[in-house]
Amino acid sequence: MEYLVDKYNRRIDYLRISITDRCNLRCIYCMPPGGVECLSRDAILRYEEIERIASFALQWGINKFRVTGGEPLVRKGAVNLVEMLARMDGLEDLALTTNGILLAKYARDLRNAGLARINISLDTLKDGRFNQIAREVSLIDVLGGIDAAEKVGLDPIKINVVVMKGINSDEIGDFARMSLDRPLHIRFIELMAIGSRTILGKDRFMPVSQIRERLLGLSNLLPTKVRGAGPAKYYRFEGAKGTVGFIGPISEPFCKSCNRIRLSADGKLRPCLFADSGVDIMAPLRSGAGHKEIRRLFEEVIVSRPEEHDLSIQGQGMFRIGG
Repeated sequence: MEYLVDKYNRRIDYLRISITDRCNLRCIYCMPPGGVECLSRDAILRYEEIERIASFALQWGINKFRVTGGEPLVRKGAVNLVEMLARMDGLEDLALTTNGILLAKYARDLRNAGLARINISLDTLKDGRFNQIAREVSLIDVLGGIDAAEKVGLDPIKINVVVMKGINSDEIGDFARMSLDRPLHIRFIELMAIGSRTILGKDRFMPVSQIRERLLGLSNLLPTKVRGAGPAKYYRFEGAKGTVGFIGPISEPFCKSCNRIRLSADGKLRPCLFADSGVDIMAPLRSGAGHKEIRRLFEEVIVSRPEEHDLSIQGQGMFRIGG
């Protein structure tokens, strides 16, 4: 097999696939209150095109896929895409990231389609605060989605919490306690200034070192591992059914072990979340490009991968390139 390796000897085996830039939330660190102008139907990859790109990727050792958005479940037929990907030969891991609002509706269908595990973005457990952060009154739907995911057997279930000092940092302990008696994996993520959509200043940033300190009084934290291809460092409280994890892309970057590239909804292969450009794969694909040309495009984006991400580059919004 012709594996794809970048110039820093990092093997690339993980592709994050954004299927839409649309979202049913307007989170304060991602979008303005009125939303943004979304891509037209013809300007995003069709599911058959995503399947074809994925089939090429599998031939070159990229065998871990994550479906993202925007919010992937707002796109019609998202379950069908999951089924298309899940049945592909050579696939080792398939996951999906969602805000959870539509998860109760689709959890069983996703499980039956072949999805094994799921990440759910949730930044507060308080009704009023959810409305302030997400600009929607939908917390009960997200909590119902978590319950549904657990009921149908999706495992692991990871809860992604973007920590914002002075906004939700007082809930760090409450989130961590969710891992005690339920098989939930709570992941605390540093706030990142991706794109120009955020209204938050640098004073809202909280490094993972401070987040961990907030948990020291609860119980002993024991290092552990959780299935997945991501960069989180996981710990388990003594006797807990779940875990807590920490992702510090700003204060504790994990670039040296980064194994991923990204496919945006508009058909751009991107080398990094912080990249300000990508390689167009949609136009060549629609023009009949074959194995050799698609391989060249993958190699082009992988050669452009930086040794470390450049925090001065804001790039596009998270909703467009997939978190």
